Amino acid sequence: MPGIEGETKKTPSGAMPPNIIIMLMDDMGWGDLGVLGQPSKETPNLDAMAAQGMLLPNFYTANPLCSPSRAALLTGRLPVRNGFYTTNAHARNAYTPQEIVGGISGDEILLPEMLKKRGYVSKIVGKWHLGHRPQHLPLKHGFDEWFGAPNCHFGPYNSTDRPNIPVYNNSEMIGRYYEEFKINRDTAESNLTQIYLREGLDFILRLTQAQKPFFLYWTPDATHGPVYASKNFNGKSQRGRYGDAVMELDYSVGQILALLKSLGIDNNTFVFFTSDNGAALISGPEGGSNGPFLCGKETTFEGGMREPAIAYWPGHIKEGAVNFQLSTVMDLFTTSLAIAGINPPNDRMLDGLDLTPVLLNNSDSLKNRPVYFYRGNELMAVRLGQYKAHYWTWSNSWEQFKTGIDFCPGQEVPGVTTHNQTNHSLQPLIFHLGRDPGEKYPISVLSKEYLDVLKAITPIVQKHQRELIPGVPQLNMCDRAVMNWAPEGCKKLGKCLKPPESNPWKCVWPH
Repeated sequence: MPGIEGETKKTPSGAMPPNIIIMLMDDMGWGDLGVLGQPSKETPNLDAMAAQGMLLPNFYTANPLCSPSRAALLTGRLPVRNGFYTTNAHARNAYTPQEIVGGISGDEILLPEMLKKRGYVSKIVGKWHLGHRPQHLPLKHGFDEWFGAPNCHFGPYNSTDRPNIPVYNNSEMIGRYYEEFKINRDTAESNLTQIYLREGLDFILRLTQAQKPFFLYWTPDATHGPVYASKNFNGKSQRGRYGDAVMELDYSVGQILALLKSLGIDNNTFVFFTSDNGAALISGPEGGSNGPFLCGKETTFEGGMREPAIAYWPGHIKEGAVNFQLSTVMDLFTTSLAIAGINPPNDRMLDGLDLTPVLLNNSDSLKNRPVYFYRGNELMAVRLGQYKAHYWTWSNSWEQFKTGIDFCPGQEVPGVTTHNQTNHSLQPLIFHLGRDPGEKYPISVLSKEYLDVLKAITPIVQKHQRELIPGVPQLNMCDRAVMNWAPEGCKKLGKCLKPPESNPWKCVWPH
């Protein structure tokens, strides 16, 4: 492990630092919340959370896919810096399926490791997705407790070609998805969200009674296909199965906030709600909504990377605030450290900014910060203020598109949602996202506006690319032998499976 730099800031003697809860949804879109315009209005608890806190309509993830965005949140660094990308092909999204050999590097410093400096106890409840091999699991990277799974709940599998995903309690598996932890693919019914809710509530109660500051990273995955909800929510939504999952997650958020209030710790607990990437439009009616934005998950258009975001901290964040500051999941790393009274590591480049001036003072002092849109190893676009410049465009390949894989259903924009990787570096496509949030009308390259924007953005992009030192890519190699055949704890359960011979290959990332 690297040495953890950074000093602890002075706080009033004896004062317990604030608790921190980050709620990270899976494939939930910007347009899935009632407060952001979803017409079914089925998220009353999240809407109330926004009314009692701050809505951040210009909040972005760091990558349009699950694993890299989660690595970015916990390290405060772009995936191209923390290693959660691939160099196997140009501008490809990569993640951590069962066959991935890599995972989060031991050289990276994760948020829970830093929070230990102030005595925080940290727990992840839900999906991890930063690698499933022993050296990559949460308890090896600063978390004290874990209840959940290392991978997505794909399946069921037959245990011969591929094992079902294990569910862990701390460092040992206690079962597998579709076996001990049921998910009915026919009815879309599962109790997993209820289990994850109970785990979160229990942790909050235990740590409050122990009078210890806590960090809860709550990462349920019910809105990732195949979507699921428990019996009480199954069939309840106007939106179908996906809506059932959203309703249950909204209910769960309400339960967590109610517990904070009943324990009298709501004014000493910072809570942030967001999602890992845009809604998966490829799932059709069983996917979410990205509101007015273009395309969805896998793409660097707005629909792939702009996320619902609510900050909540009674007595500290003004009720009913809306702040249009450009902000990202990487800011949660730096902001959480600031709230805890810990200086960030000073031995590495961080991309996350401290949002406390925005959250606590409703300031716009960070308004000129750029947002970078990466797909794998390529900088695809940059946003500065209201303007977004695309240096590369790509939805997905013609080969994939012709098989029915469509990341922009009903949203084809000629020359923008290209099916060939198209280089616009000499003359980037520029959009004004205030006038054109759907990225449908590029600004004329002959206009003064275009030239002024290009003049402002170009030096920022050049400086970023000149100074960027990419991390060692962790998502290049695959091997069936490293799948979840025999995780720690399998012997006790009689659930160890025999792995095949090792035969590594370069992972193929089509998107």
